[in-house]
Amino acid sequence: MDRFDAMQAFARVVETGSFTKAAETLHMSRTSVTQSVQQLEARLRVRLLNRTTRKVGVTVDGAAYYERVVRLLADLDDAETSLPGASALPRGRLRVDVPSPFASTILIPALPAFQARYPDIQLQLGVSDRMVDLIDDYVDCVVRGGEITHQSLVARHIGDLALGVYASPGYLAQAGVPAHPLDLEAPCHRVVGFSLSRTRRVLPCTLQRHGKRIEIQARQPLVVDDGNAYLAAGLAGLGALWLPVYMAEAHEARGELVALFPEWQIDPMSLSLAFPANRHVSAKLRVFIDWVVDLVARHVPVGAPPRVHRSESA
Repeated sequence: MDRFDAMQAFARVVETGSFTKAAETLHMSRTSVTQSVQQLEARLRVRLLNRTTRKVGVTVDGAAYYERVVRLLADLDDAETSLPGASALPRGRLRVDVPSPFASTILIPALPAFQARYPDIQLQLGVSDRMVDLIDDYVDCVVRGGEITHQSLVARHIGDLALGVYASPGYLAQAGVPAHPLDLEAPCHRVVGFSLSRTRRVLPCTLQRHGKRIEIQARQPLVVDDGNAYLAAGLAGLGALWLPVYMAEAHEARGELVALFPEWQIDPMSLSLAFPANRHVSAKLRVFIDWVVDLVARHVPVGAPPRVHRSESA
């Protein structure tokens, strides 16, 4: 039995709660993972996991051993990558999930530079606005708009997205150009709604000026839960949009979108990066996080110094 492989298999089973999911993420057979953990238990002469037909849980001894194993795996990873020379570059598979507009507009165009610097990192990029379960899906980290408050995650604030109200020239030609935000409540106007995929809550349309804050109660005949679809709906003339500036600026420059109500302000949207609190930060994840932080700093305004916190409420 390879002790390193066995410890890695055990840690992955604890993190995913499943021998099958652990095997998938390790690219091993379920039988191999099961045998590795069984041999590890036999060597230690202690039960590490409680197995039932429905789930796998960690024992008290297993939880204590897991904490030591995670630190050991991190130390081994750091030891390998601390050596001089090209062979010490971070390597391996890294699973990341980011919002679709962030991926297409900011991250993917910059990826050639990242791959040139870290050629041995294989990036598996999930592109969506859905809420990803980092533990069950074994995703290494996510980037999301808004505060991340799940208690099992370590979240890092990496920037603030400036927002504006936009509409296409075709929509304005049909519905008229609103002079005041409340004009959007008129029957002739529409707003494209955006909902959070997990809760289905439609985000409010709010603006403020000179200390006065208003929430627009406009018609929303279309509500979407994907950023690229949201932008496409606005470009198609389906209504006004509350849009991050980075998503709108190229379309505004080409005359495809028109900025509305420049004298009104919208609260910026926090941009956060998160990873599981119970998983060690490998060298490949650490360099990716540093790269994303620098990338965001060069593309979106940062309203406050980056901060790291362990979320306290779900």
